[in-house]
Formats: sequence, structure tokens, C-alpha cells
Amino acid sequence: MGREVRRVPLDFDWPLNKVWEGFLTPARFHEDDCPDCKNGYSPQAQNLYDLWYGKLPFNPTSTGSTPWRHDSPAVRQFAERNVGNAPDYYGTGEAAIVREAQRLADLFNAQWSHHLSQDDVDALVAANRLHDFTHTWSRGNGWQPKTPPVKPTAGQVNEWSLRGMGHDEINAHVVIQARCEREGIQERCSTCKGYGSIESYEGQRAEAEAWEPTDPPQGEGWQLWETVSEGSPISPVFATADELAGWMSDPERGDRWVPGDVARKFIDDGWAPTGIVTPGRGYQSGVEAVGWEGDES
Repeated sequence: MGREVRRVPLDFDWPLNKVWEGFLTPARFHEDDCPDCKNGYSPQAQNLYDLWYGKLPFNPTSTGSTPWRHDSPAVRQFAERNVGNAPDYYGTGEAAIVREAQRLADLFNAQWSHHLSQDDVDALVAANRLHDFTHTWSRGNGWQPKTPPVKPTAGQVNEWSLRGMGHDEINAHVVIQARCEREGIQERCSTCKGYGSIESYEGQRAEAEAWEPTDPPQGEGWQLWETVSEGSPISPVFATADELAGWMSDPERGDRWVPGDVARKFIDDGWAPTGIVTPGRGYQSGVEAVGWEGDES
């Protein structure tokens, strides 16, 4: 997910920030909701899903994890950041920080996603889902496995889950699936076989699987697109790469502004991730990262 440069016709006028129609599955392939499940899980697996997101009562000790406290360093740092960013809302001073830290600790302790066991973490590593621990990223090579291989601990991953992006829906599915396998629990809904929906007509699913997205038309223009969604344009169409770089480096774009040389390097590469986290520089936008020459290890 990130940003990419597309070559489109100079008169290409698809609305900005609207997903290109060729990337969206046609409505005729939308199936009916399954009457017996929410998202393809069996009742037992659905309970695990709800524990992951704190929709059912969860006890951190059930996974061998230690509950977060208001003075746990990761929680304290989170609270300090919240209070510092919005003092009018949270208040100021030590009392405000402690109050916010306790709120956060209670929130994190209610979710399995912040209290994984080592088995859960091992499942994520096996599924190649913890790149922040197991890989390094560099311009030109992208994500590469660390040598020797790194095996993060549950404690490390649980603390990491409180910072930045944390776990996503894919990680939730990987962990739930692995636990179902370990405990001999049926994972999928028996009615829809795990799809979460039922065909509206026979053969609908096969037709949908055979469908392929179509790219926007190609042309002489230069345009910036986001790929966080299915894909949509986020800049005007420019006649040259230099004009696009000039637009990207215009300070009037506020926090989306990047230096001109960085913008040009990104355009030459053609793609950048949404963001990169490195020990030395913290979080950077992907465009900044591809424009920075250095060791990301």
C-alpha cells in the first residue's frame, strides 16, 4: 500500500480520491449475506474474533500475558503523547497523564490483540506478518529478511501493538486460524463454508473469481495515485514529470509537501509505501523514505 505514479491521457478527468471504476468488483457479483454468521467464522471462532477486538470480556492472563498498568512505559508514552497533542481535551500535568494512561491500560487489557501468547506470535511469524521485527527495508531492495532470522517474543510484539499501526484484520485471521487448529476448533461457518455470504445464483462466485480489474487508460500525462484503497488519483494530470514533482514539492500542500529532489526520486522509482518506521528516523512517509539514501537496518 502506498503511492504510485501512473501515465494517463492528458485529458483524463476521473475525480480525485474516487476509486477507479475498473478496480471495483461489479455489483452483479455481490452475494447475499450468510444467515448464520457475521464473517464466515463458526460460533466458536467468532468468540475468538470478538475477544481479539474486546467485544467479549477478556482476561490477559488467559494467554499468559501480564496486564498493562498506567505506569507501563509503553502505556505511559502513549498517554503523554495524547495529552501533549490535545491538552484542551485531556488536561495538563501529571494527573492528566496518569488518568489517560489508566484509560489506555483498561482499553488495551480488554483486547486479546494486545496480549498475544508466544504461539500466537509464532503463527504470525510463520505467516510472514511481522516484518517490523523479521525484515529490514531499504530503497531499491524493499523488505528483506534479517540474517540471522529474528524470532520476536510475545512481550515485544504486545508492546509493539501499542505503537503505530499495530495489528490489522489479516493478523487477526492468522492468529484465530492458528488457535483453532491448535485447539481442534471448527473455524469456518458450516452454512457458507467460511465465505460469509451465499451465492445469489449458481455460478456467481466462479464468475466473480474469473473477473479481472482493468487499469485506467494509458497516455502521456503524469499523475499521482494512492494504493491504500483499491486505487484512486490524488493529483491533477501533468504534462511532464517535473511538473508533477513541482506540485508534490509545493509548500501550500501542507503536511503532504516533500522536498523537490525527494519528489523527483520517487517519480523515477514510480512507487513508494505509505510509510516506513526505522530505529534512527522513526516514522517517515514512503515518499520521503525512497528519497533518502542511507542504511535502514
